[in-house]
Amino acid sequence: MTIVDLLNENAKKYPDETALVEVNPSFETKNRITWKEYSLVQPEPGQPFHRSITWDSFYKEANRFANLLISNGYKREDKIAILMMNSVEWLPIYFGILKAGCIVVPMNYRYNSEEIKYCLDKADCSMLVFGPEFIGRIEEICDCIPDIKDMLYVGEDCPTFADAYNDEIVKYSNEDPSIDLKEEDNAAIYFSSGTTGFPKAILHNHESLIHAARVEQNHHGQCHEDVFLCIPPLYHTGAKMHWFGSLMTGGKAVILKATSPEWILKTVSEEGCTIVWLLVPWAQDILDALERGDINKDEYKLDQWRLMHIGAQPVPPSLIQRWLSVFPHHQYDTNYGLSESIGPGCVHLGVENTHKVGAIGKAGFGWETKIVDENKNIVKQGEVGELCVKGPGVMKCYYKDEKATNEVLGGDWLYTGDMAMEDEDGFIFLVDRKKDVIITGGENLYPVQIEDYIRMNSCVKDVAVIGLPDARLGEIAAAIVEIKEGFSLTEDELNNFCLGLPRYKRPRKIIFADIPRNPTGKIEKPKLRKIYCGDSLVAQQNEIK
Repeated sequence: MTIVDLLNENAKKYPDETALVEVNPSFETKNRITWKEYSLVQPEPGQPFHRSITWDSFYKEANRFANLLISNGYKREDKIAILMMNSVEWLPIYFGILKAGCIVVPMNYRYNSEEIKYCLDKADCSMLVFGPEFIGRIEEICDCIPDIKDMLYVGEDCPTFADAYNDEIVKYSNEDPSIDLKEEDNAAIYFSSGTTGFPKAILHNHESLIHAARVEQNHHGQCHEDVFLCIPPLYHTGAKMHWFGSLMTGGKAVILKATSPEWILKTVSEEGCTIVWLLVPWAQDILDALERGDINKDEYKLDQWRLMHIGAQPVPPSLIQRWLSVFPHHQYDTNYGLSESIGPGCVHLGVENTHKVGAIGKAGFGWETKIVDENKNIVKQGEVGELCVKGPGVMKCYYKDEKATNEVLGGDWLYTGDMAMEDEDGFIFLVDRKKDVIITGGENLYPVQIEDYIRMNSCVKDVAVIGLPDARLGEIAAAIVEIKEGFSLTEDELNNFCLGLPRYKRPRKIIFADIPRNPTGKIEKPKLRKIYCGDSLVAQQNEIK
């Protein structure tokens, strides 16, 4: 079975039921429209903010795009890139590519024109499907990407250098092209975060995708009646693989194009969402808004919301303790993963293990884990080492990069680059990224431990700890601290607060500033190092890594 078979089954079982809803507060009106089979309904300026698609229409639109590709000479394993913001068009296009036997290449919407060109070249893409937000960036490079044979534009007012998706798609049959797909066939190329230069191209097969769906449904007990709220970008493995739980059960999912606390609670209330995946900043923003009285949870229908889970970055235990005090009826879960392990789920806390908040959990459904030292020997419980994972979702390779592949794949094991330790009950605690460890006077400091402590201060909204160069100690720990709106905190006050840490873990420098995070919620520490350490140190660290 492949991921495509799940879509086909849902179209048969639940043809007239809603598969996807798009909520876009930028077009706030009371109008509601649904997907039309023979054309994509685009919002007129100012309206509407709500669009939906049934499983039957999803299936047929994917078939149309697959037939478009096949009719235009695209063959198995041709690479088709998607550069779009979240919308109800995104997933049918994704599945149309798979149905044609091609390889889908989702791209980060934050890429600049140089990065877009690099990724298109790196993945050997021959078609680009893009949205209106990217016209300027594509226009800059459209004359220097000769391998791109076709560009399709999804939106109004198609630029002259592309063809309009809406005009093209209606020309093709909505019948299933019935391409024979096997689990071992290549399916998708995802790009790494690119924290030490240009991103790597991560190749996955169909086995990875279908395993991600099984993992998600198993971990969260997802059923047909569940409604999943999807906020993070669909280009990322995290958002899409969590949505695969809805695909597995034929349930409704809601794509929300906003991250404000008011819109999250409003959408949960109006759409009847039962499962919500939040990033750390969004969860914190909701709690802060409730605490300030900016929003009142009693004004929303939230009783059906059963599960809040977080992934993509270390989760401060203090945040979850706060959350459960405000939403005591919620189940909580966290999932750990990498794009190289097809996103979240290779390590999983489990809703029954709230008493272990702070841990990322144990090996997920169908996965194995081990923690090893520098010589790849398994460490004892309680000792820190590199986390390794093994299972059906491990990537095949870094596409066209044998050297990088050999650095992280050892047999069937993926070496994650994350430092972790296992407690006496077998729960894994993430200590830090291997490359983020600070070595000060020969002592290893793990920034996540310091960050978790500082976040317990009620005035702190966010914090990132990085190493600054020091002539005597090599590096010292510096805490960049973002203060909550309406609160104040001095350097002396924070230093006094940190007296609760062992002396060697206390930050030697405090910097009050905003904390940059990427679209999946991860702190952009390379950006902070560049700001506070200088380009020379960053280059030196990257060379070492």
